[in-house]
Amino acid sequence: MKKESTATRLKKIMETKGLRQVDVLKLTAPYCEQYGIKMNKSDISQYCSGKNEPNQEKLFVLGKALNVSESWLMGFDVPMGRNDYEFKDAIGPDNLSFNNVEEFKKAYDQSVLRKNRLEYRLLENMRKLNNNGKKSLLNYSEILLGNPNFIESNNHLSVLAAHERTDIKVTDEMRKHDKDIMMDDSEWE
Repeated sequence: MKKESTATRLKKIMETKGLRQVDVLKLTAPYCEQYGIKMNKSDISQYCSGKNEPNQEKLFVLGKALNVSESWLMGFDVPMGRNDYEFKDAIGPDNLSFNNVEEFKKAYDQSVLRKNRLEYRLLENMRKLNNNGKKSLLNYSEILLGNPNFIESNNHLSVLAAHERTDIKVTDEMRKHDKDIMMDDSEWE
């Protein structure tokens, strides 16, 4: 779930590291050159003001340059640190050579996302959608987040908050029966 804007996060990391916009631009230069991405002063200025959001490529470059995760930079409630894979992870036994830079980029991107194939498939599907489709997907995901059945939970932290009856003598068998009902998800649908 998104907590803050990219502009807010960008300002936060700049303040933490004591950077100005021109410093951020200088930090991105080697990555821009490496990946063939153009970024200028007005881009950084617009990102900091919130006037524009960086596209995926520029977000990647900013994340690399500032050593923060792209998801964090986008404002999501995730750890700030990067989780980059080593270069060797992008080159498997099946990919010992690349015909062009795009082939390498695709292999690298896949290695970064290999950790969670479901998320990768979701992102691939989302990238194919037009703006209306992306808005619908976002709305649907927010609806799902409003339903506790679809939220990642830590069941080991759940509290059993039922009180024992006082009007009758409760046996161990009755306690077990009640606990079985509480722990059976089908009883709560």
